[in-house]
Amino acid sequence: MAVDGVDESELYPIAILIDELKNEDIQLRLNSIRRLSTIAVALGADRTRCELVPFLNDSIDDEDEVLLAMAEELGKFVPHVGGAQHASCLIPPLETLCAIEEASVRERAVASLNSVAGALSAEHLLAHFVPLVKRLATADWFTSRISACALFSVAYPRVPNGTRAELRSSFKALCRDDTPMVRRAASSALGGFAAVLEKELIKPELLPLFVTLSSDEQDSVRLLAIENCVALGKLLSREEAQSAVLPATRSAASDKSWRVRYCVAEQLVVLADALGQQVAHSELVPAFVKLLRDHEPEVRTAAAFQVTGVCERLTGIGEGGSGGGSADGAGAAGLVPVLQQVMPCVTDLCADSSQHVRAAMASVIMGLAPVLGKAHTIEQLLPLVLQLLRDEYPEVRLNVISRLHAVNTVIGVELLSQSLLPAVVQLAEDRQWRVRLAIIDYIPLLAQQLGVKLFDAELATLCTSWLTDCVNTIRQVAISNLKKLIAVFGAEWAQRRLLPVVTSVGPSSTFHQRMTALLTANMIADVLPTDTVSGTLLPLALDLAKDAVANVRFNAAKTLGTLAATLAAGGQAAAVASRIKPALTALSTDADTDVQFYAVQALETINQ
Repeated sequence: MAVDGVDESELYPIAILIDELKNEDIQLRLNSIRRLSTIAVALGADRTRCELVPFLNDSIDDEDEVLLAMAEELGKFVPHVGGAQHASCLIPPLETLCAIEEASVRERAVASLNSVAGALSAEHLLAHFVPLVKRLATADWFTSRISACALFSVAYPRVPNGTRAELRSSFKALCRDDTPMVRRAASSALGGFAAVLEKELIKPELLPLFVTLSSDEQDSVRLLAIENCVALGKLLSREEAQSAVLPATRSAASDKSWRVRYCVAEQLVVLADALGQQVAHSELVPAFVKLLRDHEPEVRTAAAFQVTGVCERLTGIGEGGSGGGSADGAGAAGLVPVLQQVMPCVTDLCADSSQHVRAAMASVIMGLAPVLGKAHTIEQLLPLVLQLLRDEYPEVRLNVISRLHAVNTVIGVELLSQSLLPAVVQLAEDRQWRVRLAIIDYIPLLAQQLGVKLFDAELATLCTSWLTDCVNTIRQVAISNLKKLIAVFGAEWAQRRLLPVVTSVGPSSTFHQRMTALLTANMIADVLPTDTVSGTLLPLALDLAKDAVANVRFNAAKTLGTLAATLAAGGQAAAVASRIKPALTALSTDADTDVQFYAVQALETINQ
């Protein structure tokens, strides 16, 4: 049967979609929208343009989750409607979605519109996309005007000069809109629009808008001024950036809203890069000190995260600095503001009443060691590091531990052993297992710096004690750690300090100790000489293959399989045949099915 010359079977995808989108189950409607690409392929380009897209445009009255999925799918629809020459048919439904109240739907619709615009020819862009931008920019409902702000930077580079002037005028109107949300959207889009604007027009056309927005009565608008400071600083000459951006930066650093000051603190490093080292010395340091002493802990936290980056720029050794090398050769000009203005703030922040501020300081304080140089690190930084290592808040201690290597490379081994090692040893027995875990991760790096003699005297016993820790994660990481230590100190050290501890387990030891011994043997076998494997690790595994606990026996089977591979590779196939295979054969008939499984698996590997 045919309807208007079309077979009913050809209408099936649309009919199914209509039924599903009318269903009360939101998940069913959502699944239908996510299958739009499949339906479009089934319909073909012509019917997708003529039937599916108009139907979707009429169906934009649903839950936000469904509309969000629709906005995302339409952004991928250019190939399904017949390519770039027909892409303009996607504009109507996306325009409707740009007016939806839910911000996430509008943002996705704008992203899809920009994607569609990228596929349009210059002629179609001028005929279809530019009118869309103008309609949204002058719409009565503020949500449409918000969406329009993010579309200018896509259209502007590809239109004639006359149209460009109209777009600039429309954008200016949005920057002065009566609705704060629209001004906020315009401020957010200002940097992107400036990037595509003719350079000679930035100063006369956009800078007045930037000044107006940076002093807006709404803090939600003002806080975006700092992002615009960075964007404009990259586009303008150094002198123009200083004259235009610095006043806004100074004003924002003292803003009555803590959210604005927070944004300044977050962007200080990129601002220093944009403005240059000289301006950073004269202008940004006072603002930075003010933010480090801010009465809001959130602002102090954001500023604390920037301490190392700002100090690197001041001394000229950061990515944005002009110099290189160490702080010792950076000269008094670079270190004076760091030592006299920033370090007193750092000292106060390390004892701040907010644990989040102290945690932020702990995460970056190590980076100051290369900036300060050895003498100032020993005199000023090391006491603060030791103070943070004793902090009552675990995250503070963790942040310090994870970055201790930065200090070690500056102060040297002797001072490291005298000052930091006692703190490390104390933290290795911390009641918080995550702190102990962080110490374990740090040990191999510390071993390289200490050398075998000092390591044996101070930390070797500690490393083996973690094998009996009450937390399984600690034991597992400690086993992996031992392999790294063998790579640092060699097999001879392992035979002397490690293996006696591993092989000392017996029937009287706990179940966990016997399991740990097997897992250790499994882990380190491939980094030890085959003679050591056959003479020390193999007897251990053979003994534990007769253990009363089934879990120990099947782990012994797995370990025997690993040892067999190591011995065979080392030319000791006879030991595999005479010692390992009989033990595995016996385990393959064990009463426990898991033991049987792993024993048979190991035997199959050996036979192969």
